[in-house]
Amino acid sequence: MSSGAGSGFLTEATIERVREAADIVEVISAHTDLRRSGERFTGLCPFHEERTPSFSVNARDGFYHCFGCDVSGDVITFVREQEGLSFPDAVETLAERFGVELEREQVDPKVEEQRKHRARLGDLLKRTSDFYATFLRESPKAQKARDYLAQRGLAQEQLDAFGVGFAPKAWDQVLTAGQRAGYSVAELRAAGLTRLNKQGKPYDYFRGRLMFPIRDSRGRVQGFGARALEPGERAKYINSPEGELYRKSRTLYGIDLARPAIAKRGRVVVVEGYTDVIAAHQAGFAEAVAVMGTAITPEQLKLLAGFTDVVILALDADRAGREAMLRAQRVTGAGRLRLRVAAMPAGEDPADILAGGDREKAAAGFGGLLDEAVEMETFHVRSVLAEADLSSPAGRDRALDEVVPVLRGMGETISRDELEREVADRLDADPPLVRRRVGAAEEKRPPSSQQGDGQGAIAKASPPRAVSGRERRERTLLQMCVKDPVLGREFIQRLRPEHLSSPAVQRARDWLAGHLEEPLRGLPRDDETLFNLITQIAMSAGQEPASHEAMELNFLVLERGVVEHRIAALEPESDSELVELQRKRAELVERIARFRAATASG
Repeated sequence: MSSGAGSGFLTEATIERVREAADIVEVISAHTDLRRSGERFTGLCPFHEERTPSFSVNARDGFYHCFGCDVSGDVITFVREQEGLSFPDAVETLAERFGVELEREQVDPKVEEQRKHRARLGDLLKRTSDFYATFLRESPKAQKARDYLAQRGLAQEQLDAFGVGFAPKAWDQVLTAGQRAGYSVAELRAAGLTRLNKQGKPYDYFRGRLMFPIRDSRGRVQGFGARALEPGERAKYINSPEGELYRKSRTLYGIDLARPAIAKRGRVVVVEGYTDVIAAHQAGFAEAVAVMGTAITPEQLKLLAGFTDVVILALDADRAGREAMLRAQRVTGAGRLRLRVAAMPAGEDPADILAGGDREKAAAGFGGLLDEAVEMETFHVRSVLAEADLSSPAGRDRALDEVVPVLRGMGETISRDELEREVADRLDADPPLVRRRVGAAEEKRPPSSQQGDGQGAIAKASPPRAVSGRERRERTLLQMCVKDPVLGREFIQRLRPEHLSSPAVQRARDWLAGHLEEPLRGLPRDDETLFNLITQIAMSAGQEPASHEAMELNFLVLERGVVEHRIAALEPESDSELVELQRKRAELVERIARFRAATASG
């Protein structure tokens, strides 16, 4: 099976070359410190917070497993999960890093031509971004821009990381440089770098402005945000025109640098502007991104849903903005994302808060605001009540009319129940009245809208399946078999379907029957359940004793479970069979006791 990458499918041979070339220890070491422990490397898990290392990497076979949170995978899986990329993007990212040439299956020539065209535009934007950054650092004409950034308290290290630059005031400097580099006027315009005057002649779109390159989650420049420094400019901020690469509603500033922190902290902080993001990262809040506006779009929420379930909005949103965000949340899938709001002090944005004299104290204050964030619905309802005229019955009725749709949209939750009581208290009304109004509003909703808009909704994340004690014992026996394949082959052959409690473990047993010496080699990646389970078994094998006595003990316990299940399923009149099964169970109980004593004394 091949994997798509926008246009064309990556060949299986390419994917396998990437896996072989990519050094999994080097890749993972960028996210957590690894130390050699025998044939493996161990460290703190980059997927969850922990103090004692439970994360293990098998460098020889190219797999990892965490014994704390039970995640497993190979180098491509790690990049996908840690950096929030699709499978093709993860492969391409690793290929670029480790110098593997990508091969694609034959595609439509027109599609391939479009891919090459977009790649040229991307290269042009990257070259221009580098030019702006160099101009900011080195040109005397950018001194005012450097002074402004210094006044904002932004360090050069952070400015370099985000690629901040400055566009010269000349009308054609980027145009001329681009043409000299071999790009056509049409390509410069398609990239959003030039536009035409009334006479149809091209000129630079960005001039005399601070430049903030807007990059996708893989760090590829899609466009620019530009801030004016001169007071006479008509627009303080302008963005690249919407085009083949840049779509404002689908873009989040800083997402490329924020991905690892979002994955580690389990949340994303959404701010309004470019300098807010840079200041947040500088203060240690590397999970911050910006929407470049006062409201978040459904497309942006869908993008964030690929990284985390918790979105904290540190925006100074007015009523229209809050309502837009509530609509965006409903479209995206309220059951998947927890949209929360951190109340910003009036007239201040994150960059202002974090630029305080005592940076450590300012960061602690901003962190406190994030920790105190409340659910979006709660924040909006409280804001409506704070703005309403509650001195008259008519004013309280209008406030109730406004908050009822918000309460209704929360579904039947404890949060809604508590908020209904809060609303009743603020409006000096009986709680049953508020509940009746919300219930009546739900009954009026058309059936098709009962579960949201259905437009690109994201399914609610299902919790991980709990592993029973019986299944843990089954997995333990399989781990012992992998630890010592010579002894293990006997028990793999003795295990029958009735010994195993789930189809997944049965498939794992079947796979190991043919791959006991090298269980990870050739493991099918398109069967996620089998892939994860075999990886977990193989990576955990070193933790189990692999003596014949220990294996026999585990097998006998499983055999006793089979006998007890048969006894429970017998019909009342099956006396002779019951006697035979009870005799066998007693024999197994005696043998289990002997083996337990033997293993304990050994």
